[in-house]
Amino acid sequence: MTMLMRSPRECGSWFWDLDDVAEPGLESALRTAGRMGAVLQKHALLEPDSLEWNWFQVGKGGLGIHSRLDLVRRSLDDPALPDDLRACRPTGHPQAEMGGILVLGSGAWLDASGTRHNEYRLVELMVSPDEIGPSAELSVYHDVWGRCDFRGEPHPAIHAANAPRLASALQELVQVLGVEAEPGEPTYYGRAEGHGLKDPDIIDGRGPDLTDAVFG
Repeated sequence: MTMLMRSPRECGSWFWDLDDVAEPGLESALRTAGRMGAVLQKHALLEPDSLEWNWFQVGKGGLGIHSRLDLVRRSLDDPALPDDLRACRPTGHPQAEMGGILVLGSGAWLDASGTRHNEYRLVELMVSPDEIGPSAELSVYHDVWGRCDFRGEPHPAIHAANAPRLASALQELVQVLGVEAEPGEPTYYGRAEGHGLKDPDIIDGRGPDLTDAVFG
């Protein structure tokens, strides 16, 4: 398997409420993204190359406007980055505020033979610049982290090559942030449990076949 199926929604996510350990606001959110990004880079799960976010206005909600900033030879701890993000504010909406910031890039996964492959958006990191309360979330959308693929076929070699890397990164993120991760809401495609994905129900040696929804 060298091509990955990506589920339309996450098959696992982890949320950190940072209210007691980080300041609210954009600068703090980017510092959090930098610290988390360094851990994910260390485990070859995310090499940040761009930031994406939408804009909303209090009293109006989402404006349907999205911005993207490429990190060309820049790091997430670049002191000029916050002002560059603010400069993307749509001119027709001077009161617009930034929604959650998605940190995008590629990560590495290993197939059953141990061959390494790069995949764009292997994991997704989001940090909140909200002035009310800081938070962060990590999400995964591929089946390499679970004991079965999306067809329901057990793939122990792929699971053994990838799931421990994700678990190690999550454990390190907890240490770096100083807050335990909360599992995100379960979806049709899976759910987080501890520092990995909850094992599916195995019937007659197979897990659930999700390909109708993955490809549908």
